[in-house]
Amino acid sequence: MKQELKLHKIKSNPNNPRIIKNDRFKKLVNSIINSPGFMELRPVIIDVDSMVIGGNMRLKAHHHLKRKEVWTDMFTQEMSDKMNVLALEEGRKTKTYLEYCQAFTIKDNVSSGEWEWDILANEWDSVQLADWGLDVWENQDDAIVEEDDTYTRKIVAPTYEPKNEKPKAHELFNTDKVEELIDKIKPLRLSNMEQAFLIYGAYRHTVFDYSKIADFYAHSSKEVQELMEDSALVIIDFDKAIEKGYVKLTKDIAAAYEKNGIL
Repeated sequence: MKQELKLHKIKSNPNNPRIIKNDRFKKLVNSIINSPGFMELRPVIIDVDSMVIGGNMRLKAHHHLKRKEVWTDMFTQEMSDKMNVLALEEGRKTKTYLEYCQAFTIKDNVSSGEWEWDILANEWDSVQLADWGLDVWENQDDAIVEEDDTYTRKIVAPTYEPKNEKPKAHELFNTDKVEELIDKIKPLRLSNMEQAFLIYGAYRHTVFDYSKIADFYAHSSKEVQELMEDSALVIIDFDKAIEKGYVKLTKDIAAAYEKNGIL
């Protein structure tokens, strides 16, 4: 049921995988200010516990604007049941209510279509599209020219400013999923090699906290830093990363780098 709810009654999803950078967040905020009616057309989606399963960034923008209410629509148990009836009719696997909510959180952030760039370029204003949050080309007429009338396409690697404290090693990674898989593997009647293969595969599900890894790297010995670089836990030398196969460049990207004297 679509309705306006008080912000304090809505819970942000702590497991939301979506992030938004400052420039895009500003565009989202401006979009809500300039087109308030759009929120009713595309409300924040919540579950039966008022937890957001779609629209966390829009909710964040409303908090930023100090709005008191936001348009919402609830994904109900009844909707989940109807989806399961349809799934059974089509021979597909049914899901629990929670599984549908989790799936929606991901699918809400996936773009299914592609832009027809010729139409966008000929029929739409690139500055306006950029204001709406779309990554677009830069028309010569729309470009902001610097005082020296030049600009560059030089690619600058992002930098990270380490914190003063070195995190504990156990804070750098999470193996909950790994341990869950290994617990399932060990009781099976497998050969030693099969078991080893599956266990090594399970370790692919280790979750690394790269911001803390960067802090750990900054406060580690030279020997440890070199080993971390060899494992691509951090990438300090771009050429070294390419050489070791951790970074692959397409011909077009490589050509762009060569043109600007980077490679």
